[in-house]
Amino acid sequence: MSGLDPWLLERLVCPVTRQPLRYDEAAQELVSEAAGLAYPIRDGVPVLLPDDARRIDAGSSA
Repeated sequence: MSGLDPWLLERLVCPVTRQPLRYDEAAQELVSEAAGLAYPIRDGVPVLLPDDARRIDAGSSA
């Protein structure tokens, strides 16, 4: 199965801002535009730890 479960994606929020996350399937990340962070998905499991997130430019959206 590819992708993230839509039911799960609807319920996940950024742990920093509590805003919805955007799923970037190509990068296998959950992106928080509000926080400027991209959370990795490892082995199909979202890792919503701010220390493990990658910083993204606020102006760039894929």
